Amino acid sequence: MKTLLGSAVLAALAATPVQADDVRKAVEIDMPSLMELYRDLHANPELSFQEFRTSAKLAAEAKRLGFTVTEKVGQTGVVAVMKNGPGPVVMIRADMDGLPVIEQTGLPYASKVKGVSKSGLETGVMHACGHDTHMSAWVGTARQLVASKDKWSGTLVMILQPAEEIGSGARAMLADGLYTRFPKPKYVIGFHDAAQFPAGAIGYSSGFALANVDSVDIKVKGVGGHGAYPQTTKDPIVLASRIVGSLQTLVSREVDPQDAAVVTVGSIHGGAKHNIISDEVTMLLTVRSYSDETRKLLLDGIRRIAKGEAISAGMPDDRMPEVVIAENEFTPATYNTPELTARMASLFKQRFGEKRVISTPPVMGGEDFSEFYRADKANIESLIFWVGGVPQGQYDAAMKGGKALPSLHSPYWAPDAEKVISTATEAMTSAAMDLMKK
Repeated sequence: MKTLLGSAVLAALAATPVQADDVRKAVEIDMPSLMELYRDLHANPELSFQEFRTSAKLAAEAKRLGFTVTEKVGQTGVVAVMKNGPGPVVMIRADMDGLPVIEQTGLPYASKVKGVSKSGLETGVMHACGHDTHMSAWVGTARQLVASKDKWSGTLVMILQPAEEIGSGARAMLADGLYTRFPKPKYVIGFHDAAQFPAGAIGYSSGFALANVDSVDIKVKGVGGHGAYPQTTKDPIVLASRIVGSLQTLVSREVDPQDAAVVTVGSIHGGAKHNIISDEVTMLLTVRSYSDETRKLLLDGIRRIAKGEAISAGMPDDRMPEVVIAENEFTPATYNTPELTARMASLFKQRFGEKRVISTPPVMGGEDFSEFYRADKANIESLIFWVGGVPQGQYDAAMKGGKALPSLHSPYWAPDAEKVISTATEAMTSAAMDLMKK
């Protein structure tokens, strides 16, 4: 990202605002309250589908602002609706869940919360992905839009989504009637804090922005026996090794070099003793792509390679590998519709300055924000954008070859929350007002 954000951007971040107006001034006035909220959310994170305190607290705020609020949508989700005359329906989304990470930031309001993860293990809990900044900006945006109702006309739908970290929350809200029980949006907007940009920078991608994410389990079967007599066995560890090597050709020889794809074997486990050839190996893969066509190519290829290598190794038919695609954990690629993206990029550049708003390449991470567009591609325009969160001093040092920056999901991730929240609040408020302007 160094090539994207050089000295020109750093200068722009420190420059006089391009379009200082009542929204920016109002956000500045509200920041002490929003930072108090942020610190509370940061200190009290909750795991996926366990966001009980968080959703109740923010639902109460939306009710105070005059929204019609429905709780427990998709288990712990919140939908807040405000009708303000004729016009388009604009939906603004924030995600709520924290991660099973033990915080090591040293912040005075660092999380000390413990919870029980999906796997049943007790763990520390942390907002290591910045969802606390997302929720704080969501509240800030709601406040600004309510205070400016005379400047826009339409229907505002603001949602708090659970379980983004396990890729299930958006799907759960849609299955619970998000688009049938509530006004269906024409425009869907969200943002994510970024660990690769200096605080206050805005990044956007037109078209694909984040990837398809698939989890794949391969159970490699063999015929076990004594390690001193391998001729009496069919070694699944050797077979698994051959499968790992062959999988690399999926990306290097079957995917168009101008496309993007990842096949990573993140875990491989088999055997329990030096002199025993086991009868089974378990492999865990993450598979990333953008288009549905490339996704199918990769998943079909994994099945073909696993079976083909087993046949080549002389494995009997009843000991063929089992390939399981975790469809319930699939996160589809996030697509920013070009028309809306271009419109918002132009708006942001007018407001924040050309050099502070950067077109960025898509990334191979995943976000279930994608589900809201995919639910009705023909009638919905969608945009998720980035807001940089790296404190300026840390960013400057890293650009000079100093200490590497912590990533999202790191126990050390501590964004410059004030700049993230103020920038995102202003951006989302101005976006909604532009889409619903009178």
